[in-house]
Amino acid sequence: MIDSDGTQQPAPRRNRVLDALVRAERKVFTRPAPKSAKSQIEFLYTRAKRSTKALAEQLGVSPRTVQRYRAGQQTKPQKRLQAVLVEETESRWQPQVRAQARERAATTAGMHVEVYAYFGFECTGSSDDGRERFISTAISPAYAAEILRLQEAGATEEDLHPVVAEAITESYFTDWGSRAQGLRADFTHVRSIEIEF
Repeated sequence: MIDSDGTQQPAPRRNRVLDALVRAERKVFTRPAPKSAKSQIEFLYTRAKRSTKALAEQLGVSPRTVQRYRAGQQTKPQKRLQAVLVEETESRWQPQVRAQARERAATTAGMHVEVYAYFGFECTGSSDDGRERFISTAISPAYAAEILRLQEAGATEEDLHPVVAEAITESYFTDWGSRAQGLRADFTHVRSIEIEF
């Protein structure tokens, strides 16, 4: 990406950890979220306290468009509106189920993480050189609580990486402190990450 003054700007980082947390929440739904545009509009309409104007502003459309979908006069939204409807619906669907799953993760169950990324190390003594690895491991409830707290506080991807790396170090590389004392792992170039509560 080139700035207006001709200087090269770094490419924006993808929010892989943040996106994985959102997907993890959506995996705990006990019922599927509404799929049709009409049912999504109706669901969001009730969440907007039955205000056509408020829902229109939320979706970035005219109040008349909201009315057309509610009346069944329009059924196939354009791609942008379709994406907004899915995101807004799923982010508001089953809040109690999501809250219970987050509470369990933060207090008793922890999380499970599968990540494919470049891991580098700092350690007293010898260690493997950094390299790309696929790691599947549990994360303790204490780290899960910290990750979820940071997410709720509006943390960026850069804020979450050190905490997730520390959690992976504890569970995977040091086996909960029973080996590789003093090892610190960090990860970059995250290719994929999945999280389960």
